[in-house]
Amino acid sequence: MNRRDFLARTGAAAGAAISLDRFAHHLFASPAPKNATDRVHLGPMKVELSRLAQGTGTNGVGGSSNQTRQLGLGGLADLFHAAYDNGVTFWDSADQYGTHPHVKEALKSVPRDKVTILSKTRASTEKEMRADLDRFRRELGTDYIDILLLHCMMDADWPERKKGAMAVISEARERGIVRTHGTSCHTLDALKTAARTPWVEVDLARINPAQIAMDAAPETVIGVLREMKAAGKGVIGMKILGAGQLRNKVDESLQFALSLDCVDCFTIGSESRAEMLDLVKKIPAASVRG
Repeated sequence: MNRRDFLARTGAAAGAAISLDRFAHHLFASPAPKNATDRVHLGPMKVELSRLAQGTGTNGVGGSSNQTRQLGLGGLADLFHAAYDNGVTFWDSADQYGTHPHVKEALKSVPRDKVTILSKTRASTEKEMRADLDRFRRELGTDYIDILLLHCMMDADWPERKKGAMAVISEARERGIVRTHGTSCHTLDALKTAARTPWVEVDLARINPAQIAMDAAPETVIGVLREMKAAGKGVIGMKILGAGQLRNKVDESLQFALSLDCVDCFTIGSESRAEMLDLVKKIPAASVRG
């Protein structure tokens, strides 16, 4: 079986009980080890960050997430700090997850210029976006946001629906309030639009080998992400562990993500220090396993 056939077969298994017991390791091994702490320069603005991001949005909706509910303000701040101490300097947050105050708490003991902070907005109009920019920075405890994404794009015509917010974010980038911007996408049509929209400098895309919580079969998504990379965009992977459904296949899922030439880095929502350290340990081994 070649790599293309494997992708097609795993994609066809979506919705069923996923088994990757025969995962084709040798098809996905990288020629050199990769590390969670590798320095990646993302997209046209070359924003520097670690290959692994500490995510905060597992089941994140309505201003909370698994991380906020289980860990609380101090616990999640401590997890951010532990990630920083272990070289994971990319922190993924969002208004929808309610995790801005947790970032702010962590920044009390971590140098702001040593971490890369991502957040996401649901704003559509200029007025909504200006309000979000001011509020986000207050909540995060920072004068600037490294990466700001339009959250959960689902419509093919999202640039028309979001043009007011996009104009404000572009202005904010010119003023140094935002370093780079883009989208997170949750349908194939929205993802295809992001690939061909020059305003998108960075995209957060759902990708794993089993097509769990994804926009289409892995092979289809990979094709669109390669278009993004060819256009000079940065790509951040999410749902690497299938929203937790691939927790029993961490090695295989990591190996798949690490092998992709169209994914620069990825976010995983560890819910404890032990989970985060386990990922840091497993990533280099997964990247070269034969």
